[in-house]
Amino acid sequence: MSKVCIVTDSTADLPAQLRQELGIEMVPLNVHFGDEVLKDQIEIDNDAFWAKLSHSTVHPRTSQPAPGDFLAVYRQAAEAGRSVVSIHISSLLSGTFNSAKVAAGMAEGANIELVDTRSASLGLGLIVVEAARMAQNGAGAAEIAAYARTAAKGMQIFFGVDTLEFLARNGRIGKAQALLGGLLNIKPILKVEEGQVAAADKVRGKSKVLPRIQELLAEKIPAGRKVRVATLHTNAPEEASAWLAALKQHYDVVETMVAPVGAVIAVHVGPGTVGVAMHEVL
Repeated sequence: MSKVCIVTDSTADLPAQLRQELGIEMVPLNVHFGDEVLKDQIEIDNDAFWAKLSHSTVHPRTSQPAPGDFLAVYRQAAEAGRSVVSIHISSLLSGTFNSAKVAAGMAEGANIELVDTRSASLGLGLIVVEAARMAQNGAGAAEIAAYARTAAKGMQIFFGVDTLEFLARNGRIGKAQALLGGLLNIKPILKVEEGQVAAADKVRGKSKVLPRIQELLAEKIPAGRKVRVATLHTNAPEEASAWLAALKQHYDVVETMVAPVGAVIAVHVGPGTVGVAMHEVL
């Protein structure tokens, strides 16, 4: 067991097997269907979420973990003599980071580094995975937290959605409000920028989404650079895999991941979403 415990939340969208292999502790957010509250990736998985959504008469919503959920994990780590690096979804998208901060203040005697990635989904997940590897290789908490903060600043997330309806319903539309009410077959391209969802562009037809995202990525990370990349999706695994294959043609890809977004992120982006998270290797 490493001397540093890596903690994240369920919006990192990391597969359970990968979390287990790397010793990552995950604190789940909550998915609400009316009065029913389910813990993301523990009491409701992706398939169950979509099945439930298709029959639900109410639109689901989400909420952050309680500080007590984090406190239990922090105390367990401290009792084992371990430091904690707790890495989370953007504080501008969720109150999760604030819950972790409150818990850290209550965990007397624990050495806890908190990281607000200003990111989400596999953008957060890629950072958490590398942090966990660093912990396994003996890095200290301060070094891991410094890496996570630096990687977060360079993380690029772009995604295409079939509809802005889900983001609008849940108040996560942010700076992308201008894309509402678009013309027929206009597909919005969104990004996570400065911790919020913002409009990147819009194209006519779904086939033009990836080419435009590749152009937008190239403005941030020139082709040929060494990168870590993940593609994410809601019920579109083949498309996500095709995106990854296309990106590999332009970059020196040292690590890849393809995964569906969990229920909490799915509540906000809706079906038919495909996206990419990428950062240059430090």
